[in-house]
Amino acid sequence: MRRIFASAVLAGVCIGIGGTVFLSLESKVLGSVFFTVGLFVVCTFGLHLFTGKVCYLLCQDKGYAFSLPAIWLGNLTGAWLMGLAVRASRLAPLGEKAAALSAVKLEDGLLSIFLLAVLCNGMIYIGVEGFRTNPHEVGKYLALFFGVTVFILCGFEHCVANMFYFSAAGAWSLRALGRLAVMTLGNAVGGIGFHTVRSWFRNS
Repeated sequence: MRRIFASAVLAGVCIGIGGTVFLSLESKVLGSVFFTVGLFVVCTFGLHLFTGKVCYLLCQDKGYAFSLPAIWLGNLTGAWLMGLAVRASRLAPLGEKAAALSAVKLEDGLLSIFLLAVLCNGMIYIGVEGFRTNPHEVGKYLALFFGVTVFILCGFEHCVANMFYFSAAGAWSLRALGRLAVMTLGNAVGGIGFHTVRSWFRNS
């Protein structure tokens, strides 16, 4: 479990790096493209990211389910450390952008956040499953590219990315934790739902 947690911490850092790139660029389109570096590293290095791993919950054993909280906490730790690094460095002005982004999320309604999180992990599932199963090398990376880029441009909610934004903004509060819990639930429902429906179609 310690290795899983350490891997999850690295995954959280990678998503934080993607978030830093996104905040650094004025163009939302370019920012979404370069944010892809986070999931690219996670998948190519085999790191543990909650939003990717949760998709396969129903087809795994109990040990897999028990590892998910550790992965979530590891992702939170990595994203938080990356946020602290941004705030403690000359990149600190990015915290203002993170604060503006976080404010939108914190002021949103719970149903809206949940639905956007469901849709987000649908796109994450497309990226991760495409990387896992596409027989063509180019296709693998296109799946990651489109999965991540589309969810960001649409404004969908990714719980690990938001762990980083809240940390970079210094926006943690009970309200932020509540919103994060809803995002996490929505991501889980979206990932499991997309995988379940796809498996049903393939096996029918």
